[in-house]
Amino acid sequence: MKLLNSMSAVKELLNPIEPGKVRMYVCGITPYDYSHVGHGRSAVSFDFVYRLLKFLGYNVTYCRNFTDIDDKLINRAQREFGDGLKYHEVAKKFMKAYHEDMHQLHCVAPTYEPLVTQTIPEIIAFVQGLIDAGKAYWVDGDVYFRIDTALDYGKLSKQKLDELRAGARVEINDKKEDPLDFALWKGEVEGTFFKSPWGWGRPGWHIECSAMAAKFLGEHLDIHGGGADLIFPHHENEIAQSEGLFGEPFVRYWLHNAFVRINKEKMSKSLGNFFTLRDVFQQVHPTLLRFYFLNHHYRSPLDFAFEDIESLHKSYQRLCRAFERVQATPMTSAEFEKVSVGKKIMEFVLDDFNTVGMWGVIFEVLSDLEKDTYQAGALKYLLQEVLGLPLQMLPEKTVEITPEIAHLLQEREEARAAKDWKKADKIRDQLLALGVSVQDKKS
Repeated sequence: MKLLNSMSAVKELLNPIEPGKVRMYVCGITPYDYSHVGHGRSAVSFDFVYRLLKFLGYNVTYCRNFTDIDDKLINRAQREFGDGLKYHEVAKKFMKAYHEDMHQLHCVAPTYEPLVTQTIPEIIAFVQGLIDAGKAYWVDGDVYFRIDTALDYGKLSKQKLDELRAGARVEINDKKEDPLDFALWKGEVEGTFFKSPWGWGRPGWHIECSAMAAKFLGEHLDIHGGGADLIFPHHENEIAQSEGLFGEPFVRYWLHNAFVRINKEKMSKSLGNFFTLRDVFQQVHPTLLRFYFLNHHYRSPLDFAFEDIESLHKSYQRLCRAFERVQATPMTSAEFEKVSVGKKIMEFVLDDFNTVGMWGVIFEVLSDLEKDTYQAGALKYLLQEVLGLPLQMLPEKTVEITPEIAHLLQEREEARAAKDWKKADKIRDQLLALGVSVQDKKS
């Protein structure tokens, strides 16, 4: 098990579990609300990996799930419908919205997009297998994983069980043999959710991904991806479950995209610095947002700012103009490497998917495209098919100064005059959400 973060690691995929094939699983969203910028970054990052691996000649099976039953879904259904059991209505609404957002971002559909609620028999069988192996136990309708049976628990997150027991905040639960044991199945009132050998109930969060990965990709994966916030405990628990049942390594390479931050803090609703993709699409063209994501390394924290996205507008338009009269030339990665800058570009993208370095090479040769039409066609093919950029000129943006915007500008000037910098920054963020970038000058 390794982190997929070097050129040698990417090149080792030339020898996956099954020659010529790559099995990739990515943790999807819990569809209880509209998707946010962090979801968009993750989707674009793994969409690029998927496209690149296919360009390299692999037969890629890409599975990304929906967690369509969860406390958040149940709570939202209770608020909207007065009935938590209508969680499926909430999931349906926001899965549809997610697909619309992904289409806007030019993300191709995964090979499989399973739902937890459609994988219940496999989840139950997986849990029963862990019980039979002595890796899990059943008590009062709940089933827990025995953490002390995972002897190398913490190997992904670089943590040790003793340290976790000493420092972790764990839920007080007299049913557990060990405070760190985690739920595989949650017992519910009879007739509620799904029937199992342990009574009625629903799956725990971690077991679903182990079961869906096994169902659609097999017992072992080449790549498993997701956001960095999933490393612990979710991915750590997936390893414990899958290796506990199958007895062999679960994943060859782990791939995690970093957080999106607003004002140097992780984006979250509780901090009031939360942007849905739909919020952003009101101010920024979705194609430009994709270009923005691809101009940052997937493993580096992204300090999201509307003005930074807008600053890339001219660069993207320059790309579009450069390839406006060029016909894309379909080719293999081996053929692409024979183009004059092809090998240099591939060295960057095969070095931990370094799109940042790649852009430097591409922009250096834009002015020379007319002299080399074959290279121009090759680059256009790469940009469209591997980077997922349509290369169509974006409409110029104009902002109407509405009474609301004028009022906020006045409020911000008053806050600055009073040296209330916190309020001024908050209003600045409100203005950015409305598409207005404010630049302060000494004068």
